[in-house]
Amino acid sequence: MSTQPNAEITATLRRIGQQARQAGRALARSGTGARNHALEAMARRIEAEAERIAGANADDLHAAREAGLDPALIERMELTPARIQAMADGLRQIAALPDPVGAVRELASRPSGIQVGRMRMPIGVIGIIYESRPNVTADAAGLCLKSGNAAILRGGSEAIRSNQAIAACIRAGLEEAGLPADGVQVIATTDRDAVGALIQMPESVDVIVPRGGKGLVERISREARVPVIKHLDGVCHVYIDDQADFDKAVNIAVNAKTQRLGTCNTMETLLVAAGAADTILPEAARQLRAAGIELRGCEQTRARVPEAVAADETDWAAEYLGPILAVRVVADLDAAMAHIERYSSGHTESIVTENYPRAQRFLREVDSSSVMVNASTRFADGQEYGLGAEIGISTDKLHARGPVGLEGLTTEKWIVLGDGHCRG
Repeated sequence: MSTQPNAEITATLRRIGQQARQAGRALARSGTGARNHALEAMARRIEAEAERIAGANADDLHAAREAGLDPALIERMELTPARIQAMADGLRQIAALPDPVGAVRELASRPSGIQVGRMRMPIGVIGIIYESRPNVTADAAGLCLKSGNAAILRGGSEAIRSNQAIAACIRAGLEEAGLPADGVQVIATTDRDAVGALIQMPESVDVIVPRGGKGLVERISREARVPVIKHLDGVCHVYIDDQADFDKAVNIAVNAKTQRLGTCNTMETLLVAAGAADTILPEAARQLRAAGIELRGCEQTRARVPEAVAADETDWAAEYLGPILAVRVVADLDAAMAHIERYSSGHTESIVTENYPRAQRFLREVDSSSVMVNASTRFADGQEYGLGAEIGISTDKLHARGPVGLEGLTTEKWIVLGDGHCRG
C-alpha cells in the first residue's frame, strides 16, 4: 500500500467516491420496501448465476494454486455450491431483519415543553477492504444496503473474478428495485494503490472497515484519513474457575479451540484456577491433544500435563490461528482477570463457573468487546448474536463494538419536536 497512490488510480477512486456519495443520498431516502426488494432480487440473481459465479471462482482458485498461495487462504476463497447458496440465503436473512433507519428512541418531554429524542440514520458511504473470502462481497453489500448506506468494496486480488461475478448480481438487484446501481461498487482494479486512495478520501468515504490480516489492518489504521472500525488480533481467553462444572468446563474449552482454528473468536489461551487444575486440566488437555492441539504451558500446567511444551512470554500474547494453545494455571479469578487485562486483544473472553457473584464480577470488570459466562468464545459472531451477517468485529470503544451488524452501520442524530416553542 502506498501513502501516495498514483494519479490515475486516485482519479478513478475519486470518481467512484463521488458516485457513491450521490447514490448514498438516494439510498438514505429510500424506503424499507425498496431496499428489501433489492436484497431479494440480488439473492435470486446469485442463484440464477450460480454456475457463472462458480466458473469465475474456479479460475481464481486455479490462479491461486499456480501462484503457490497458502492452502488455508485457498480454502477460504472457494465458493462451493453450498457457499453460493449461503450468500443468497444471507441476503434474504438481512431483508427479514428490522430496518434500523428512522427508528426513534428516548423521545421525552423537557420542562420547556419540547420533546427530545434520537433518530437512527445511515452513516453514508462505507468503504470495506477485505481479503480472500468472496462471500464477503454479498454480505457487506447486503448489510450496507439494508442500513441505507452506499458501499465501496475492495476485495483481494486473488478473488477478483469471483468478486466481479458477484458484483454483477448485486448491481442487477439494485437496478431491478429502482435504486442506484452505484449504491454498491466493487473496485475492479487489483492495483494496491486503490486501497491507499480509498482510505484517504474523507470527502467521499465516511468510515473504513478492514477485514483481513493484522498487517493489512495495521497499515490501514496508520495511513487512513477516514475513521476505521477494526480489530487487530483475536487473543481470546477462557477462564475455568475452581467452582466450574467439570463437563461444562471441558466441553467449552475444547469447543472454543477446536470448532474452527483460524477465526478471530477462537480461544488462544486457557486459564485454569489452581483449585480446578488437578481435576479439570488433565481431561481438557487429553481431549485437546486428541484433537491435534499442541499445548504450551506454564510450569504448573506442565506438572499436570507433562506432554505440554514450555510456554514463554510471547505465547501469552499470541494469536496462533492454528493448532496451538497456551495454557496457564492461575491462583484465582483476580489473577485470571489480571492476565486478561495484560495480554488480551479486547476481543472475547469467557468464564466457566457456577458461582454467580464471580460470574457477575467477570462480566462487569473484564473490558473486552464480548464477555461470556459458561459459553464458548466461538459464539462471538454476528449471526449467533442475531445481527444477520456481520460486517466485521470491532474492538474499538467508540461507536460500534463487537460484531458490527445493521445498527453498527448507522449513527444517531438528535431530533426536537416543538409547537412554536421559543427559548426564554
